[in-house]
Amino acid sequence: MFRRSEQDKRPQVQIFVDGVAVAARQGDTVSAALLASGQDARRSTAVSGAPRLPYCMMGVCFDCLVTIDGVGNRQGCIVPVAEGMQIEIQKGKREIGR
Repeated sequence: MFRRSEQDKRPQVQIFVDGVAVAARQGDTVSAALLASGQDARRSTAVSGAPRLPYCMMGVCFDCLVTIDGVGNRQGCIVPVAEGMQIEIQKGKREIGR
């Protein structure tokens, strides 16, 4: 569904999603990198477990919540990727203090 333009010459960075290496581009947000990777990257809601994908891509809807470098409930659509970043797809609610 989402593909990178062949004209995109930005430098690549490597991030890790649930322990798997994923190529991203410098300047991508976490959500954009996940969508461009073609992975079925999504969170599940705390109440029903319904799958969610990034929706608004501007920090309003909270459907893109992920754990980044051990910090949960981060909005992937507003956090830029960094080399070696560790991302976990959130499943259900995140406990405070974890």
